[in-house]
Amino acid sequence: MHQALLVPEVLLEIFAHVNDMESETTPRSTQKNFAALAVTCKAFYEPTTEFLWAEINQLEPLLGCVTRLHPLVYRSGIKWDQPWAKGLEPLSAHEIRQFLRHSACIRTLSIVSDYPFHLISIILESCVLPKLKSLTLSIKYLDFFLPHTLHRCHLLTVNGGLRSVVTRCTALEHLSIRPLAPSVDDSTADELSLLSDKISQCTQLVTLRCPMLNWAAWMHLSYLPTLLRVHIKREENVHPYLPLEQDIVNLSPFLNITILSFDLHSATYLITLMQHSQFPALKDFRLSVTGMHSEEAEQLFSVLTHLKACQTLETLTIFSYHDDLDIFVEAIPHLLCFKQLRFLHLNFFACICLDDDILVDAMTAWSHIRRLEIIDSCYHPSPVTLHKLFSMLQLCPQLEILRIAVDTTVIDIDPDDDPTFQHTTLHTLELRTSESQIENAETLALIIFTWLPHVDQVLDDSEIWGEVNMHLTNLSSALSRECIPS
Repeated sequence: MHQALLVPEVLLEIFAHVNDMESETTPRSTQKNFAALAVTCKAFYEPTTEFLWAEINQLEPLLGCVTRLHPLVYRSGIKWDQPWAKGLEPLSAHEIRQFLRHSACIRTLSIVSDYPFHLISIILESCVLPKLKSLTLSIKYLDFFLPHTLHRCHLLTVNGGLRSVVTRCTALEHLSIRPLAPSVDDSTADELSLLSDKISQCTQLVTLRCPMLNWAAWMHLSYLPTLLRVHIKREENVHPYLPLEQDIVNLSPFLNITILSFDLHSATYLITLMQHSQFPALKDFRLSVTGMHSEEAEQLFSVLTHLKACQTLETLTIFSYHDDLDIFVEAIPHLLCFKQLRFLHLNFFACICLDDDILVDAMTAWSHIRRLEIIDSCYHPSPVTLHKLFSMLQLCPQLEILRIAVDTTVIDIDPDDDPTFQHTTLHTLELRTSESQIENAETLALIIFTWLPHVDQVLDDSEIWGEVNMHLTNLSSALSRECIPS
């Protein structure tokens, strides 16, 4: 063996390179390779152990180090969600040392079951994972896993253990609290109050994923210069129209937040927040809401401009699942101020008012747009005409994906005329129509083929565009034959 391989720093560099190359595609194979290296020679044992035990799922790998438990943990066909440890005595002092043999190597730990914890209850008083950086946990035994070095914590429940997280983990940067199942008792409101209180004590947060917060927590977060990403997801048992406090004052600007995401029952909570805050660095805004009435929808799109992100917002996604089909939302005019928009996806169980004039304004304003998806539940012919749509595409030369409703009852483009502009970037096209069958399918296929050379099919769930797509396939085949030298 070459002398260089006896230098620990050299081995660590080599193994780190192997780990980076293989773990992305074959994580299990990577584990097997490191296990094989660990038993190759003494020089390889310590360095490979660092990688072999760096990421652990569940407690069973550690419990498998205990001589008494090894045959049970690795018994053929066993599944770790089965009660294999039922009735077993807790670990002895000697077995605890076996259990902790590799604990100092663990950087990432994920545990979604508290089943085998009765085996190690004797050591739950202090942290034994000194190098832990990332933790996913659904159980109450937090103190066992909370070193001061913890940077990332994903909790699958909201409980009193959250106090330990924010008081002991002073370096915490990424906090995610997303319960596995909704609460079924009256403790939800208290848990959310606790959550808001404890988040107000986090001073180094970069990413936050959690249920809805109260105004005091938002006030704290608005001052955090480290905070870049916030994702708020509703709790099922919280009242769908839970308001923020009344008589609230404006928040400090969230100076560095670039991603803001909400999953809510109602838009009322979010509208209140946006009316009193600014996000001058915001690049990505996403909202999924169960339902919005017309007034709420108009108010939402109006306050979006209050975020002061007109020169930064690049991605805007809004889903609304209200079943009132009589809602009309004039959304697009409110969004024209976002000049840097790259991705727009509006999906409403309502009618998003769109016509030729608004389309011209939109494509003029969004010259950088790459993905434009406006999906609603209107079943009447769209006032957007084919001629206006195709002629306006030249205003958005970077557009790659387009989903929009058009009026196919009138073909107002002469297929024999040369196109004024061929859009060579667009490759995904969905043109929705209220017609049950498209007339002049061959003519429409020729227009699409001529104007949009990289679109070979129109996306279609209802098979209305089936005949058009058949003609597009024939045109593409004919062109391919012409390009083949005789």
